[in-house]
Amino acid sequence: MTPVDIGILGVIALFVLMFLGMNIGLAMGLVAIAGLAALTSLDAALLRLGSASLGITLSYSMAVLPLFMLMGEFAFLSGLASDAYYGAHKWLGHLPGGLGMATIVGCAGFSAVCGSSIATTTTMGSVALPEMRRYKYAPALSIGSIAAGGTMGILIPPSAAFILYGIITEESIGRLYMAGIFPGLLLTFLFMMTIYVLAKRNPALGPPGPKTSLRERLGAFKDAWGVVVLFVVVMGGLYTGVFTPTEAAAVGALCAFLIALVKRKVTKQNLIDSFMNMVLTTGMVFLILIGAIIYGYFMAASRLTTVMADFVIGLPLPPIAILIAILLLFLILGCVMDTFAMLMIVVPVLVPVIVQLGYNSIWFAVVTVIMMELGMITPPVGMNVFIMHGVAKDVSMYTIFKGVMPYAVAMAVCVALLVAFPQIALFLPGRMH
Repeated sequence: MTPVDIGILGVIALFVLMFLGMNIGLAMGLVAIAGLAALTSLDAALLRLGSASLGITLSYSMAVLPLFMLMGEFAFLSGLASDAYYGAHKWLGHLPGGLGMATIVGCAGFSAVCGSSIATTTTMGSVALPEMRRYKYAPALSIGSIAAGGTMGILIPPSAAFILYGIITEESIGRLYMAGIFPGLLLTFLFMMTIYVLAKRNPALGPPGPKTSLRERLGAFKDAWGVVVLFVVVMGGLYTGVFTPTEAAAVGALCAFLIALVKRKVTKQNLIDSFMNMVLTTGMVFLILIGAIIYGYFMAASRLTTVMADFVIGLPLPPIAILIAILLLFLILGCVMDTFAMLMIVVPVLVPVIVQLGYNSIWFAVVTVIMMELGMITPPVGMNVFIMHGVAKDVSMYTIFKGVMPYAVAMAVCVALLVAFPQIALFLPGRMH
């Protein structure tokens, strides 16, 4: 068998193991070790495993991941999600679908200090859903807005997805974070317009609430000060070059802890819970990363990625047609695969192709993350939909999936705008110090 044949068998074996339910990190590591052993020797394969494990666990730059996760835990502890939601509620609640739009703003605000879609969806579900039910919002609109808004946790920085993409492709994590800000604001606006149009056409979906006074609206800024301070300190420090990403994560974690102290939300038990959640999540992500890195070694040794890149580049198609095909591939994989699994498996193969086609790798990271977001709300493996079904057990999965479909269209519009105007994502990274 040729090395390419072994690489193809490795890809098939990986998908079989994933569909059998094996952890993605273990599946990639097992397939990679077996493949490297077949291509070289077992000793060489185990040596690669050791170097990958040490490279990840002893890397200073990898400290950015647990530190940003700890910042998210402290932000959750501080109640910053509810602060962002109720502040937006006072400004937007009187509009058609206003509570849904406030939910989107709350999700965006919490995403800016959290970095996890699951945490954003779960938190906003517990905060916003009771309010929307109190104002007789239709289940499809209320639950759909939370499930879709929660996906922004991996687009608006800090984002675990951008960290993993940066590690895989050796791109600057700071520049990736900057690239996510304007697309995140664009997607927030598109989600809000989606809700407004739906509620305007059918007022029964999202009846407007009572109008608040200007004094109450201005008072909302006082409640949301923690979100603003945390985002400005972390992202401002990154943009101006005061902090490296790792330093920004450490400062952000400290600021989030101080905010929790000021708001008197810190107890011995929830402090222990915050650190335990951070350790468990970090361990899971590190396992996936180790598996992905050694799997990358295997793909490189088999030359499968090189052959595939040459094949795609040689197709008699313009670059935009190949890009559309890649986006459709993301859409298909997102329907049957976990989002982080898709990131780890597909990105190492596709980034060389994208770069050879003349596209920017940082821009492609933003497009990739939005396609991952789309996978979080599309059946049958829509993680955010399952989370919302757990929060609202009385609402059927069909109703929730029906409710998120308009937001899927909004995501497609966002991707189309990014393809047409790449500077939406590249403007801030190009002006970093």
